[in-house]
Amino acid sequence: MLNVFTLDNGRLSGRPLQDDDLDNPDALADVRPVWVDLESPSAAEKRWIASRFGLTIPDDIVDDDLEESARFYEEDNGELHIRSDFLIDDDITPRNVRVAFILHNKVLFSIHDEDLPVFRLLRLRARRIPALIEDAKDVLLKLYDADAEYSADALEGIYDALEKVSEQVLKQQVSDQEAGAVLSAVAKEEDLNGRIRRNVMDTRRAVSFMMRSRMLNAEQFEEARQILRDIDSLDSHTAFLFDKINFLMDATVGFININQNKIIKIFSVASVALLPPTLIASIYGMNFKGIPELDWALGYPYALGLMVVSIAAPFIYFRRKGWLR
Repeated sequence: MLNVFTLDNGRLSGRPLQDDDLDNPDALADVRPVWVDLESPSAAEKRWIASRFGLTIPDDIVDDDLEESARFYEEDNGELHIRSDFLIDDDITPRNVRVAFILHNKVLFSIHDEDLPVFRLLRLRARRIPALIEDAKDVLLKLYDADAEYSADALEGIYDALEKVSEQVLKQQVSDQEAGAVLSAVAKEEDLNGRIRRNVMDTRRAVSFMMRSRMLNAEQFEEARQILRDIDSLDSHTAFLFDKINFLMDATVGFININQNKIIKIFSVASVALLPPTLIASIYGMNFKGIPELDWALGYPYALGLMVVSIAAPFIYFRRKGWLR
C-alpha cells in the first residue's frame, strides 16, 4: 500500500496510489508531497517510486539483522537514512516493528511491514490541527513525538494492570492456581515494559542523530529537545515498573513456597506421628515367648488400642502447638 501526503491549507491530506497508476511514472505529477508512506510495498510500487522520485528502495531495508552503523547515516547526495523501531501495544502479541525513513529531496519516505498506531495518530492530528506540519522534517519529528506519547499511554496501561495484580497478590491467601495466573500476567507486563524501554531508547538515538546532523531549524531543534526530555521522564517510570514487577513476582513465588511448605509439613507431621505405632507394631510382631498374643486373650485389642493412643497423642500435642494450622 502506498499513500502520498501533501499539505492542503496547512493540513496533511493523504491520497492512495491506485493500481492503474503504477505503470504511469507521471501519475500524481501535479502533487508536491511531503510524505510518502509505503506499507509492505510491492515491486511495482518500488518501481513507481524509482521512476517518479528517483529513489531506489532496497528489498532488505527493514530487515532486523542490520548493523548498528547502518541504522543512522547520511549519503553523499544528502539523503538521510534512519531506521527505528515503533511499538504496537497489542493485547495478544505486543511487538516492535522496524520502520525505515529516507529523507530525499525534501520528501520523507517511510517503509514498514505493518500499519502502526503512531502513524494513524499523526494522520488524525494533522488533518484536524492546521499548521501542525510544515515540511518533511516536521513529519518525522511529529512521528517521534507521537511515539513517545504512545509509549507513555502503554506505561499507564501497565500501571493499571499491575494494580489489579497487586490486589490479588496482597490479599491474605493466594492459591496455586491464582499464583499461576498472577505470574502469567506479570510476565506479560514485564515483556511489554521491556519493549517500551527498547522503543524509547531507539527513539532517543534517532532524535539525537537528527540533532547532531544539523538538519533542523531552531524551532525544530527545540522540539527535538522537548521530545528527549519526555523520553527521559519515561525512563524513570520503566525502571519503577521493573522494580514493582520484580516485587510482585517475588511475593507470588513466596506464596507458592508457603503453599508447598504446608504440604511438606503435613507429611512431616504424619511421619513423626506414625513412628510410635510403628514401633509398637514392630515389638508385638517379634517372634519370642511370652508376648500378649499367646498369654493374654485381649492381646491383639490391647496392641491395636495402644497404637491408636500413640497416634492420637502426638496429633493432640501438635495441634496445641499450632503446627497443624
